[in-house]
Amino acid sequence: MSSSAIPSSSPAAKAAPNLVLGAIGVVFGDIGTSPLYTLRECLKAAGGVTQMNVFGIVSLILWAIIIVVTLKYVSFVMRADNDGEGGILALTALASGVAPARLRHLLLTLGVFGAAMFYGDSMITPAISVISAVEGVTLVDPHLTEWIVPISLVILTGLFKLQKRGTGAVGKVFGPIMIVWFATLAALGLSHIVTHAGILRAVSPVYAAAFVLHAPGTAFIVLGSVFLALTGGEALYADMGHFGKKPIRLAWLFLVLPSLILNYFGQAALVLEKPAAVAQPFFESAPGWALVPLVLLATAATIIASQAVISGAFSMTKQAVQLGFLPRIPVVHTSSHEIGQVYVPFINISLYAAVVFLVVFFKSSDNLAAAYGIAVASTMLLTTLLMYFITHCLWHWKPLATAAVIGPLALVDAVFVSSNVSKVMEGGWFPLLAGGALFTVMTTWHKGRETLMEKMKSDNLQLAPLIHSLCDGAHSPPRTNGTAVFPGGVAGMAPNAFLHNLKHNGVMHQFNIFIAGTTENVPHIADEQKAVVESLGHRCYAIAVRHGFTEIPNVPRILELAQKQMPDWQYEPADTSFFLARDTVLATGESKTMSLWREKLFAFLARNAAQAAEYYSLPANRVVEMGGQINI
Repeated sequence: MSSSAIPSSSPAAKAAPNLVLGAIGVVFGDIGTSPLYTLRECLKAAGGVTQMNVFGIVSLILWAIIIVVTLKYVSFVMRADNDGEGGILALTALASGVAPARLRHLLLTLGVFGAAMFYGDSMITPAISVISAVEGVTLVDPHLTEWIVPISLVILTGLFKLQKRGTGAVGKVFGPIMIVWFATLAALGLSHIVTHAGILRAVSPVYAAAFVLHAPGTAFIVLGSVFLALTGGEALYADMGHFGKKPIRLAWLFLVLPSLILNYFGQAALVLEKPAAVAQPFFESAPGWALVPLVLLATAATIIASQAVISGAFSMTKQAVQLGFLPRIPVVHTSSHEIGQVYVPFINISLYAAVVFLVVFFKSSDNLAAAYGIAVASTMLLTTLLMYFITHCLWHWKPLATAAVIGPLALVDAVFVSSNVSKVMEGGWFPLLAGGALFTVMTTWHKGRETLMEKMKSDNLQLAPLIHSLCDGAHSPPRTNGTAVFPGGVAGMAPNAFLHNLKHNGVMHQFNIFIAGTTENVPHIADEQKAVVESLGHRCYAIAVRHGFTEIPNVPRILELAQKQMPDWQYEPADTSFFLARDTVLATGESKTMSLWREKLFAFLARNAAQAAEYYSLPANRVVEMGGQINI
């Protein structure tokens, strides 16, 4: 259930102020620290400070934020929550569930590509945010320039170590700091607007249009830098499962948006009055006595900026595993109240390694700005395309209404994507390379799982006839005490672990339970709908389990739910053994749907996936693993 739909008398509703505070501390860090470098990069791309450049650029920034963040994400895309969950994979699951069957594979491919690009953006945001703040120390003492990279690495190391405490705990710590940050943005902006109130004329989109029409070629390049003001917009939607849509909307409309606009206009007023300030307009906007405190506050804010995409990457990883696009990865739930708050150790260390590389390789926010934008712009465009199917197929808008909304938004996104293409050779290759590699991994794993399932269906014996033949014949295997549970099988087929147990031990347990699960295109499945039991006779049962794409399978919990449908059996943990097949996947090159290199990649991923016992939440002292081999 979305947080916006929670009754006002519920505990979650009473905790709404805490959710707003947490959202301010986690969700808005990325977009909230864009003023550190956006106007500077825009004016550099435009060729310097002129009245037309300043008025036109700040007008473009204003209307880009209003159109892309406020209208598109906050007002439109966030309505398409998948039972409270956001992010492009949640949107893909929602869209593919209502789109025509012939288009579902295409939508899944688009969604996976968008997710891969989001990961690419998640690598750059911490690097550019922290470096841009630390660079402020050069205004205090130019000799500190050589310390920018070491200081940035120390700060980032501390941030990634903090992740295991959970986004809720992080948000409560970061929330008050970000409130001070946004108040400071507003105050700095107002201090210069009052001395150059004429800059407020740039609120009119006429100035943006005049700038574009005067020099279309230059304006097109500048738009790639204007887009820096929007990075972090996708995180508002991706982090929706952590805090809910209502807290995010309230924080954006009443704190974040006004503070950002005031600061951008204040910087514009400053550079008109003092063109030399264009080198560092954000830090130059502060009085001399406030420079050191501002550098410290900016550093704290940019640490928090990194949190938005890191927590978004955690959420997306959990969804990707459940939807079958990534191998099993250990996921730690960090809150007993908000199911969306998770920590993924493997993703945390991977992002940290990528961020360290970016800081050491690019060394400055100027260089990183050239790499920033192309990945997240691509994700934003794909989000808009997926929203077409939501409006047309789920909300049943009339074609004219759908075109009137989706068409302009897609055009705006396409312009930003194309304007960022010029950055590819200057550093944009990195997020594209990282995103492309992840896209390859995700699509290979998804296809490999499909191939593996088909292989198992064709090679394995059907479960029900096998049970009857074993138990009805004169030479039925002896039965031993207790319950044997076989998780992770294919519905209707005898699992390998069961066959291995028969082959090596020559026995069946008193009770045998076969569990096969499927993941639905919704985040959560109610307990009463989660498990359906089929009796196979002879005290053998097959349980069909449905999971939502945000739920981690918990086999003991499933058994507790299912025992209500098995009157002759009760779940006793001490008498229950869990049999898992530890199958080794070998690439043979015989697959008709996968090339040999993809088979080998899938086999490698399968060998390095997390242990099934951990993934299924099984008690370690009750697990029996049976080895085997599967050729694909």
